[in-house]
This record gives sequence, structure tokens and C-alpha cells, in this order.
Amino acid sequence: MQLVVGRIGKPHGVRGEVTVEVRTDEPEARFAPGTVLRTEPGATPPSPEAADEPGVPFRVPAELTIEEARFHQGRVLIAFAGIPDRNTAEALRGTLLVVDSADVTPPDDPEEFHDHQLVGLAVVTPTGERLGEVARIDHAPSSDLLVLRRPEGRTALIPFVRAIVPEVDLAGGRVIVDPPAGLLDL
Repeated sequence: MQLVVGRIGKPHGVRGEVTVEVRTDEPEARFAPGTVLRTEPGATPPSPEAADEPGVPFRVPAELTIEEARFHQGRVLIAFAGIPDRNTAEALRGTLLVVDSADVTPPDDPEEFHDHQLVGLAVVTPTGERLGEVARIDHAPSSDLLVLRRPEGRTALIPFVRAIVPEVDLAGGRVIVDPPAGLLDL
């Protein structure tokens, strides 16, 4: 499974640097110089000969190698190998940067989970009533939200906080949720 660790934003300067919207708890490790990140959707770059021909559009490569990364005013600025100027960097805007979940070490904290560990788990009440399954995790400013796919096809948002989600049982394949009245009706 591919995990999104960042999204390329606008170019910064004229030398091909880009801003990156961080979507990982470990930006220093994920964006270290020399790291190779896959792009989503992946593409194949044009041949080196075609890249030099006028009129041949730049296509986002399937992988990007980080040459340099630095933090500037709360943002990560990254220079990728083969992205020499602002115009080429502009073509990367909106590209998702992904890693394979097999390459990600599990968190040390038993109260911390990666998104891919939660997606697909059954969601049940403390009494065992099945509410649905985790479709995805939305990362909101105030707290993460479990996006619950309900049996009737609707979705519901559940704040991923201990008061509402008292237990995550990865081995049992379930998330126990004690929702306040009306939460699932929103």
C-alpha cells in the first residue's frame, strides 16, 4: 500500500526548489537528502533525448530523488535531482509523494497508528454492535478523523480521540467506538 508523505506545492525561487505540504510525522526522516520518493500518479519521464527537444512537455517522473531539503518559515523546501528551474518545478505542483507501507517501521508508541493500519478495520461499539468499517483517516487541524463507511453506504466522521475511541485492537481487526448520541447521524 502506498502512503502519502507529502504534496508538492508551488515553486520557491528560480532554482527548482518547491514547497512541500508535509503529511508525515517524521519529515526529517522522509525528506532527507538522497531519499527516493515515488510520485502519485506515477509516470515515466521522457527519454533524455526528448527532454532536450523544444515542444516536448515535461512529464512528472515516477520517482524523485531529494537533493536538498530545508525548513523555511514553517514549510519544507525541497530541491529534487533533475528539476533545474522554476518552470520545471511548476510542472510538479500538486504531485503526491508516496512511500511503500512495507518500508515504514511501525510506531514505538502503542497509542500511535499509521493510517494504513486502521483502514479496513471493523468499527464496533463497546457492546459489539457493528457500525461499519474505517474507510480512511482525515487529518484535520484539531484532531484526526476516522471516516466510517456505514453498512447502508453513508459515511460518518468520528474524532479519533480517546473519549470516543477507547480502544484499537489491531490483532482483532477492530476499532471500538463509543460515540455520543447523534454523532453518527451527522
